Amino acid sequence: QVQLAESGGALVQPGGSLRLSCAVSGFTISNYMMSWYRQAPGKEREFVARIFSSGGLTNYRDSVKGRFTISRDNDKNTLYLQMTSLKPEDTAVYYCKKDGSDYWGQGTQVTVSS
Repeated sequence: QVQLAESGGALVQPGGSLRLSCAVSGFTISNYMMSWYRQAPGKEREFVARIFSSGGLTNYRDSVKGRFTISRDNDKNTLYLQMTSLKPEDTAVYYCKKDGSDYWGQGTQVTVSS
């Protein structure tokens, strides 16, 4: 059974940092492309970052480049999103996804506010 469980969301001040985790069971994440998406209130879900299965190649939406880093721990079968220099516009529910599938986690809330 495939399960993706995000955690690590919190309320943080502008300029702060957070690390989101996505613990995966039911498949091996190193064999698949994995992504983070986010959805802000009243907005559509949007792509944030992706890590490819081979070589660890990554890509990001322009607004988070240089601030966010996607990574994975193959031993723990866990996907991460390290977020720094957070801005109020980063406020959203963040989801991890197995690309090419409809497997999503339940999401974790990130709120950036003073």
